[in-house]
Amino acid sequence: MSRIDETKEFIPVRIAVLTVSDTRAMADDRSGDVLAARIAEAGHDLAHRAIIRDERAQIADQLRTWCADDTVDVIISTGGTGLTGRDVTVEAHRDVYEKEIDAFGIVFTIVSMQKIGTSAVQSRATAGVAQGTYLFALPGSPGACKDAWDEILLKQLDYRHMPCNFVEIMPRLDEHQRRK
Repeated sequence: MSRIDETKEFIPVRIAVLTVSDTRAMADDRSGDVLAARIAEAGHDLAHRAIIRDERAQIADQLRTWCADDTVDVIISTGGTGLTGRDVTVEAHRDVYEKEIDAFGIVFTIVSMQKIGTSAVQSRATAGVAQGTYLFALPGSPGACKDAWDEILLKQLDYRHMPCNFVEIMPRLDEHQRRK
């Protein structure tokens, strides 16, 4: 079963938070606030935080910019994962991914089912890797951000988490680009 190996040293990761919304500003970005607080609470570094409109190309451009930034290890976006016409975050993420982390959406759905029942089917949470950076797309509700962080990301972004975690394989995410 999963556990924290207290003999290992905690390794903070640098996380950027992107809120996707046509209506939010920093003053009322509750989901971004939830993530920023939990990132700090866990001992990680908030590398960047921004709000961007629900525009696929702009979202993808921001993701690519942060993926190319050496001060960013992980990008977490919130918002735009639903089913309406303006919800294009998932498509923007997939425009950027080199590899998709398929099980993330499945595990998120399992966690959500325990909280909101069958309403979980309306979420399209997703994750992937690009340029050696992890990308996670979460729904825009503070509750969904809490659930994703508390039940999945807190553990997987902790190097001490056993039997495995995302941090331990970070140095190898872009190894295909270093091969000759």
